[in-house]
Amino acid sequence: MATTYILYSQSANRYYIGSCFNFDERLLEHKAGKYDNAYTSIAKDWKTFLVIEDLDYYQARSIENHIKKMKSRKYIQNLIIYPEIIEKLKERFKAGSSR
Repeated sequence: MATTYILYSQSANRYYIGSCFNFDERLLEHKAGKYDNAYTSIAKDWKTFLVIEDLDYYQARSIENHIKKMKSRKYIQNLIIYPEIIEKLKERFKAGSSR
């Protein structure tokens, strides 16, 4: 199963949106700065802001891309305030969905 996640860096005052198959391993890679030119290399204090688990790969990537396309800090914050948004995204991007 795949995961869509959002990290937040206090020092950079930025969010990072990603998706992967193994979130714990991927988070360690972000924090260790495994990839020199990666966006997350701008900070070392990334914290987990939101994790959406138990998705198929299509859902995880589609939700990641949807959140990125919104380009909205408020939208990201609303995902925590209004968890029903997450449920709607899961349904919208369910495998085999016509959207």
